[in-house]
Amino acid sequence: MVATELDNDANLERILAEHAGIEGPLLPILHAVQDTVGHISPEHVARIAKALNLSRAEVHGVVSFYHYFRQQEPGRHVVRVCRAEACQAMHCEQTEHRARRELGVDYGGTSADGLFTLEAVYCLGNCAAAPTVMVDEKLYGRVTPERLAAILEDWRNR
Repeated sequence: MVATELDNDANLERILAEHAGIEGPLLPILHAVQDTVGHISPEHVARIAKALNLSRAEVHGVVSFYHYFRQQEPGRHVVRVCRAEACQAMHCEQTEHRARRELGVDYGGTSADGLFTLEAVYCLGNCAAAPTVMVDEKLYGRVTPERLAAILEDWRNR
């Protein structure tokens, strides 16, 4: 769940305190920050680096390496299109093109209305029902371009 105040100091302090003393805390901290705040800002990077006695470059390197981590605030809903082999074999590229056209963005972008952020993922664990799309935490299988348009319309109206 995304915090209503994106740079809520109390949330970051709580997360840092919860992970104090554990071995290898950087990835668990980054996941907790993104799960709570929705993204990892440069301010978060600086504060996490200071708390862990790391350089900002080290923390930023981890954030920028993993596709899962966002550095900007996401849209209200996150649309993940699977691009793994099973989905490619079932022509996910057609669904990808429709997603880009419908939302007016490429991967990593947020629609102009702020409703959707589009992300590529490399396996949602639903290979038998490829191609697969996930909106927030809801998984959809056998997604054709037409079905994707209907799914997005449904989420626009929520």
